[in-house]
Amino acid sequence: MHFGTSENDLHNYFQNAFIPAMNKNGIKNVGVFRELSKSEPTKIYLLVAYPSWNDFINSNAKLKTDETYKTASETFMKLPADKFPYARYKTKLMIAFDGLPQIAVPKKEPRIFELRTYESYNEDAHVRKVKMFNKEEFTIFYRTKLTPVFFGDAIAGQDMPCLTYMITFANMEERDKNWAEFGKDADWKKVSSDPEYANSVSRITKIFLEPVAYSQI
Repeated sequence: MHFGTSENDLHNYFQNAFIPAMNKNGIKNVGVFRELSKSEPTKIYLLVAYPSWNDFINSNAKLKTDETYKTASETFMKLPADKFPYARYKTKLMIAFDGLPQIAVPKKEPRIFELRTYESYNEDAHVRKVKMFNKEEFTIFYRTKLTPVFFGDAIAGQDMPCLTYMITFANMEERDKNWAEFGKDADWKKVSSDPEYANSVSRITKIFLEPVAYSQI
């Protein structure tokens, strides 16, 4: 977000124009989050899960002819340059993992979310890490209550090759406890020492998020 502009302008657009238009086109459970760290300038995260490639293409094309959307977004689109809330946005296009083909929406209760990106030094290492999750780690995640929301294999965007996933907890105390259980898990210790998966991750980035009031996730 730009310093000195209103974050509410963007939230009003998401809540009253963009998300209703997506929902109307069958795109459910749109997530909107902000960083727990209260970053400066503020960063807003938007998560949109499309059921298929056609839905991705068609839903965005329909925005151009949707009169209800045009009316709802008119105030936002006509903000002057010095009041517009952001200059650019970054985007990442991902394909859902075989092990979690759809978003798992948690219960509507106070929660935090951990967004993690694993970069690999080449494509082979990346493929091996995706396989490690699909074949080995999902079971361990569920057992140690690292509750998944989505797992995505990035096909366009920054930091490639990489994968990004989101998990959720009630609070940071639960997060720390469950990650500790994961680290002690016998199956994790076994699979993490398997030569097949050696050197599959070269960099990990983690961000802690909280949903805004109108987020559908």
